[in-house]
Amino acid sequence: MDRMSTPAGRLARRGFGDPHHAVTVIEPWIERCEDEALIRRLVDEILASADPDLAMSGFARLDAHPDIFRSVIDDPDRVRRVARVLGASVALNQHVCVRPEALGVLHDWPEPRGAEALRADLLRAVGADPDAPAPVAEAGTSDRLRLAYREALLRIAARDLIAPDPFEAVEDISRELADLADAVVEAALALARAEVPGHERVRLAVLAMGKCGARELNYVSDVDVLYVAEPALDGAGEPLVSSGEAITVATKLAASIARTCSAHTAAGTIWQVDANLRPEGKAGPLVRSLASMGTYYEKWAKNWEFQALLKARPMAGDRALGQEFVDLVAPRVWAVADDDRFVGETQAMRKRVIAHIPAKEADLEIKLGAGGLRDTEFSVQLLQLVHGRADERLRLRGTFAALDALVAAGYVGRADGRGLGESYRFQRVVEHRLQLFQLRRTHLMPTDELSLRRIARSMGLADATALTSAWRASTRRVLRLHQRIFYSPLLEAVARVPSGAVRLTSEAAETRLRALGFNDTRAALRHIEALSAGMSRPAEIQRQLLPAMLGWFADGPNPDHGLLAFRQVSEALGSSSWYLRALRDEGAMAENLARVLSSSRFAVDLLLRAPQTAQLLVRTDGLVRTRAEILGEMAAIARRHDDPRAAVEAIRGVRRQELLRIAMADLLGRMDVVAVGDGLTDVMCATMDAALDVARREVPGAPDLAIIALGRWGGNELSYSSDADAMVVVADADGDAVALGTKVISRLRELLRQPGADPAVELDLDLRPEGKNGPVVRTLASYRAYYEKWSSTWEAQALVRAGHGAGDAALSRELLGVIDAVRHPEGGISARQVNEIRRLKARMENERLPRGLDPRRHVKLGPGGLSDVEWCVQLLQLEYSHEAPALRTPRTLAALEAEVGGGFLSQSDAAALREAWVMATRIRNATMLLRGRASDAIPTDARERSAVAELLGYARGEASLLIDDWSRRARFSREVMDRVFWGLG
Repeated sequence: MDRMSTPAGRLARRGFGDPHHAVTVIEPWIERCEDEALIRRLVDEILASADPDLAMSGFARLDAHPDIFRSVIDDPDRVRRVARVLGASVALNQHVCVRPEALGVLHDWPEPRGAEALRADLLRAVGADPDAPAPVAEAGTSDRLRLAYREALLRIAARDLIAPDPFEAVEDISRELADLADAVVEAALALARAEVPGHERVRLAVLAMGKCGARELNYVSDVDVLYVAEPALDGAGEPLVSSGEAITVATKLAASIARTCSAHTAAGTIWQVDANLRPEGKAGPLVRSLASMGTYYEKWAKNWEFQALLKARPMAGDRALGQEFVDLVAPRVWAVADDDRFVGETQAMRKRVIAHIPAKEADLEIKLGAGGLRDTEFSVQLLQLVHGRADERLRLRGTFAALDALVAAGYVGRADGRGLGESYRFQRVVEHRLQLFQLRRTHLMPTDELSLRRIARSMGLADATALTSAWRASTRRVLRLHQRIFYSPLLEAVARVPSGAVRLTSEAAETRLRALGFNDTRAALRHIEALSAGMSRPAEIQRQLLPAMLGWFADGPNPDHGLLAFRQVSEALGSSSWYLRALRDEGAMAENLARVLSSSRFAVDLLLRAPQTAQLLVRTDGLVRTRAEILGEMAAIARRHDDPRAAVEAIRGVRRQELLRIAMADLLGRMDVVAVGDGLTDVMCATMDAALDVARREVPGAPDLAIIALGRWGGNELSYSSDADAMVVVADADGDAVALGTKVISRLRELLRQPGADPAVELDLDLRPEGKNGPVVRTLASYRAYYEKWSSTWEAQALVRAGHGAGDAALSRELLGVIDAVRHPEGGISARQVNEIRRLKARMENERLPRGLDPRRHVKLGPGGLSDVEWCVQLLQLEYSHEAPALRTPRTLAALEAEVGGGFLSQSDAAALREAWVMATRIRNATMLLRGRASDAIPTDARERSAVAELLGYARGEASLLIDDWSRRARFSREVMDRVFWGLG
């Protein structure tokens, strides 16, 4: 016989996961019940629930109470309500089975009770008079409160689960859950009064915050509150107790409320009452007076605290006092967006939340994940606070109501508002179904098929796949609409094109731009208009692109410059079909370009010299090329030009492109500080090699020569602003070789720094023997004689970072062999030489540090900066490289590792030096990228400092953390310098 034709098979086909258990339950029902149609209807309702097996188990246990069981199944509406609840919530299922009399609340249609009715219900449950000004409960009735709460929750859940459209019902359900929370806290306060003497002499207001304050509460959520207390007054208007005594009593009342709501007893628990949003958080007093609150929010509160107060409302206790508090802080709430830092700090806080989500949970977070509930709430609140300063229609607490108001007032387009609202409702329903199951606070989408199927069925969706697909679609829609809601209206404010969406006034558009981080808002609107006005195809594509581009500019350190540069690049490439097509179709290119343009004047300057190089951003994996690839292109392009000036100009054009490649890779996070140094060194070496070949063309009989790289060039540690320190050698020959070599180098330097469209290159020969007074070019023999007889200690130190730069590599190796005896002397350097190095370092610190500058901000010459690290490392190399060959490296970080390996430096000291060197180098590079001009100091201008911090990976608004981190690293580095270099301690 076909197994599917058996009773169990038929039940399995209809949806039971454990059909055999279902059979064992149903058959006795049929035997006992004279009306088999009742049982069929009961089974049908069970099968229509979210989890038929769970609902069946609930009814099987309910069968132990025949009268209640029969009263349920006799009523078609009642059986539907009970089946939906039993199949959707294991927690309520268990509660009903232990206390089946609770089903009495489902005998009639579970209409919402209303806030006052709920308050009265719960106060009566604890024996308090709902009509009393300050109700007092009967002692020992807290379990009655918990049971009354569960019954009210049962009614709300039934109404939720039988709603024809759960997405339309979610706003009402959330409101009733918040009203229930108000009633619970009011009843808990009545219980507290029964155990706290002197309560009648105190006015205590409990204020709801967060989702409860917005009357949009979840099934299970911490209820965020604030407490304000004042002495009660006698008939003459005099306080009955001092303010301090009132706070003491009120604190006991508040603590009792929290204990009542969070306690676990045989009657269950309710939820946590969270007062951590109070002034000073956990460290602050639990209760404050109205005056104390006013002082705190006037002097000390941060912007995010005012944003949190947007949803504050009186929920229990002395509501008149609560309203006084709301009225006190409201002006500050609606002025918070006047602070230029507000939007940046808010965005930084949102990014921190996303960054702190555990990696394994990031794709499952319904609330905090990208495109989740918090993104919608963030978008709506930000628009409220930006535009609500002048438009009181937006001064609403709830997300649902505020979004409707934003649409009605014209700040959000109708279609966009509808899309965002639909996604938010969908995600709220998912969140409710998740929490309802076990009545536990959770925001993580389950991964098991059974849980997903249960949630899907409770929402009217076909299966787990449909649920997952719809949820993912909602997050994508929220992310997309976030951009459109913020940026599309800005286009429509200036584009003068027909639109059925929102049209901002110019003033409103400027307000929004200013809030998003643009400083010159009128200029920004002009740029938007220039890019998007008209009916041409380029204008149409720009209108499609700009919402996303504006969002990316606003995320960057300098939105104004990003938008201006985008206009300049777009105008330069407007006739190039590939440009707009690539921006539209290659999503990564548009985002990469926006990041580069809004981050770096240095990169923009390079890009605008040849805008077509923007196409490099289509693929960023291979942005940076090898030295051989760069030299090959430079040499090939130079050979096409007979005129040396044109040839070197072409070489410099390739160099400019390579600098842009490195800058873009750096800005996009594709290179660390070591890779940047290597890349810039490769570009410098290739430039010198290619240009040297050109210069040799003009000098008949020019000898072979080599350029020895010194300083940061020699150490493969060039920064964006570094010159090329070097010295030049020719092979031993007659006097003509030196003269001809000198002509070559003079011509090379002239060609490299000639005026032109691309940045000049300075070949600095001041570190050669005898400095500026010495010959530009020497023979190998001349170098050998000089270093054997005349070289100074400082020259030995300078030679530590010597390496091949350009020209004849074999000749370089010969000279470097001669140099080795100087920079790695047998037996190390003497005590006299150590003192000489120390004196020179001291003189540098006194003479070279710019006057009037705080040394702690100078990352090169300040305490613990680059100079300290490098001199410390180089002194150890001079002292010990003769016995440890690994120290014979021109690279600072490699030398540090070798010094640890050789036992010359502790691991912790090396880490301190390394961290300071890396951070100082990153700050110098970031400052150059940002400004387009070199600086060795952390900017004093707040905006520039903030931008540098963002380039270094800090969130917006965290520039102070940059200062703190640098100060700490510099201090540790200087401590090592004092011990190792100066010999102190």
